[in-house]
Amino acid sequence: MRFGIFMAPFHTAQGQNPVTALARDVATLQQLDELGYDEAWIGEHHSGGSELIASPEIFIAHVAARTTHIKLGTGVLSLPYHNPLWVADRAILLDHLTRGRFMLGLGPGSLPTDAAMIGIDPVSQRAALEEDTDVLIQLLTGDEPVTRKTDRYQLVEARCQLRPYSTPCFEVGVAAIASPSGPRIAGKHGLALLSIGATLTGDLDLLAAHWDVMEERARQFGTTPDRAAWRLVGPVHVAETKEQAYEDVAYGLDDWCRYLQYEAAVPHFEPGGSTLKERIDWINESGVGVIGTPDDAIRHIRQLQEQSRGFGCYLMMAHEWARPDATRRHYELFAQQVAPHFQGSLERLDAARALAAGRRKVLYQRMGDALDEARTRHDAERAARADGLGDVPGRG
Repeated sequence: MRFGIFMAPFHTAQGQNPVTALARDVATLQQLDELGYDEAWIGEHHSGGSELIASPEIFIAHVAARTTHIKLGTGVLSLPYHNPLWVADRAILLDHLTRGRFMLGLGPGSLPTDAAMIGIDPVSQRAALEEDTDVLIQLLTGDEPVTRKTDRYQLVEARCQLRPYSTPCFEVGVAAIASPSGPRIAGKHGLALLSIGATLTGDLDLLAAHWDVMEERARQFGTTPDRAAWRLVGPVHVAETKEQAYEDVAYGLDDWCRYLQYEAAVPHFEPGGSTLKERIDWINESGVGVIGTPDDAIRHIRQLQEQSRGFGCYLMMAHEWARPDATRRHYELFAQQVAPHFQGSLERLDAARALAAGRRKVLYQRMGDALDEARTRHDAERAARADGLGDVPGRG
């Protein structure tokens, strides 16, 4: 299993300075790169005053020069806000500049205030996403010019002047919360799926619903859905003890919940509760995420494996529930004590330790036997010498 983060990014309202907030986002991705995380997805927002990255492509270009291994994706780019030709061109450019470390995540746009500022009806955004994705995939993977006219743009024999660096194309994913539009689009084109907050337990098993739609659309359009490309997204914060984790999130959990409850307008991912305790309980009991210890996170991810019947990557939703030092420690603990349980590295280490312990036991037994033998031989030699000396005066 791969691990990473989905960085909207959320920022707390406490004494916020956008310069330092964006600097923390950059530092977080540098830390994840050093810790061996696999990927990070960066969002696009234009209003609300919390999610401050307006262009994930520019942010990715900036961070790519400061990291080495981690893959970087738009998480997500609001495709109906853009001309698909320019999206394709910028994505191909990033694929070349990062030498294949770029991923393109697509969504309809989550903030109604973003859409309102450019005159788009939020109700139309999901249909627009499906239409625009058809055009975008043609531009990325086809050689024929594309001509298309919509209410939002016009293309006249449009084509990209470069092919992607990645063969045949970099990974493209589509976000989904509760609506089937994301799985429909992903299944139609054989794209990756990012299920955001879909691990909530309740009357509807959203994970099963997402994958059922993927498979149905794949059969219809002759594509192959890949569970290894399926990402599940949820908020997590771990510390050495539950008590420490609860103390940590008192810093920013309320801000995060209030933003989602009253400003972001995402009804299918709206936190429950009005007090800190109620909100912690909602995170832990709803199935959406974890506030606790590394062992709690391990249990949660194992439950998701059973519930989903298999997925390829778990993305922690980045947030500022805790102060920067506690957040850094959270990422360290997760990398050291959670991720290895799902990546096959512990089995060989445990086997190596068991083999070494077995060999030590045999070696110590042989050393003990040899020592006993030496002592026996030494005692016999002393006894023989004593018998040979007899009662010679002055000798002991």
